[in-house]
Amino acid sequence: MLICSVFLSSSILAQTEDLSPKEKAFRDSIALVNEASKANAAGKEAYNLGIGLFSNKEFDKAIFEFDKAISADPSFLAAYYNKAIAEIELEKYSNATQTLDKLVAIDSNYTRAYFQRAKAYQGINDYAAAEKNFEKAILLDPTNVKVYNNYGVLRFMQKDYKDAIVKFSKCIQLDPTSPYNYNDRGSCYRLLGDYVKALTDYEEAVKKNPNLAFVLNNLGTTKKKMKDLQGALVYFNKTIVADPKFYMAYANRGVTLLALNKKEDAEKDFNTAIQLNDKYSPAYSNLSAIYFQKKEYQKASDFAEKAINLDPNYGSAYLNRGIAREMLRDMIGACDDWNKAKELGVELGKNYFSTNCNN
Repeated sequence: MLICSVFLSSSILAQTEDLSPKEKAFRDSIALVNEASKANAAGKEAYNLGIGLFSNKEFDKAIFEFDKAISADPSFLAAYYNKAIAEIELEKYSNATQTLDKLVAIDSNYTRAYFQRAKAYQGINDYAAAEKNFEKAILLDPTNVKVYNNYGVLRFMQKDYKDAIVKFSKCIQLDPTSPYNYNDRGSCYRLLGDYVKALTDYEEAVKKNPNLAFVLNNLGTTKKKMKDLQGALVYFNKTIVADPKFYMAYANRGVTLLALNKKEDAEKDFNTAIQLNDKYSPAYSNLSAIYFQKKEYQKASDFAEKAINLDPNYGSAYLNRGIAREMLRDMIGACDDWNKAKELGVELGKNYFSTNCNN
C-alpha cells in the first residue's frame, strides 16, 4: 500500500511538471481572470452600496465604500468621481481635489471631474485653480450650462460683475428657458448700478416662473434703489405671498415702510423677520433705527449690539450703535463705532467720524 501511494503521488507531480510553457501561461492567465472577476464583483458591490449611502446623505459611509471599490479596481473612474462629490458635500474640499487629481491622471478627458474640481478649489478659496478647471471643463464640453453658471457665480463672488455677466449671458444663450440665469445676470447689473437692465432681467425671470420668491424680492430691492418705494412694496408683498417664510422680504419691506414714515408697520415687519430667523442681523439693526426714532436710545444701542454680536462685520449696525451712544453721552464709544463703520465701508460712518471725532 505504501509503495502504491508513493507511485500515485509521483505520477501526479510528474503531470504538473510536464506542462509546456504555453500551458502554464494559459493556466496562470485563467487564475488572474478569476481573481480579477472576483475583485471587479467586490468593487461593483461596494460602489453600489456607496451610491445608496450617498442617496441617503450618509456621505462618510459612502466614501468608505467608494474607497473599497477603488481598492478592488484602481481604475474605477465612477468611484473616484462619486467619492469626490461626497467629499465636497462634507466640505472636505482638499480631499476632493486629491481624489479628482487621481481620476484625471487616469482619464484626462473626464469632463465632469474638472467641473467638480473647480467647485472644490472654490471651496478652499483657490480661485485661480478653480478658474483653470472651469476653463478646462468648458474646453471639453462648451455647451454645459452648469459650468458657465458656476463660473459666473465665482466671478460674482470676486465682484467681477462684468465678466460674470458674460458667463450668465452664455447660460441664457444655451438655455433661454431657465429663470435662474436671468436672475443672476440681473443681480450683476443691479450691483453695477444699471437698474434698468436689472429690472429687465428680473422681469424676464418672473415670466419664466412667477413664484420664485427670491426673484420677486430682487425686483423689490431694485425698485427701492430706483426710489420707487410704492413699486418696491408691491414686489415685497408679492414675495411674501409666494413664500410667507421669506424673512428678508419682511426686513426689506420694513425698511421701505420706514422710509414712508410708517414706523409701526415697519417695526412689525422687523419683528416678524426675527421670529422667522433670529440670527438675521439686519433686522436687529433696523429695530435699532426704530427705537432711535422713538428716542429710546438705550434700546437702540442694545439692538444694534445684538446685530454686531451676530455679524461683527456689519457696518450699519456700528453706525446705528454709534448714533445711539452719542445720545447716551458716550462719545468715546460713539467714535469707536463710527470709526469701525468707516473701516467697513459705510460712508455715513466716515461722515460722522470726521465731523464729531477729529477735533
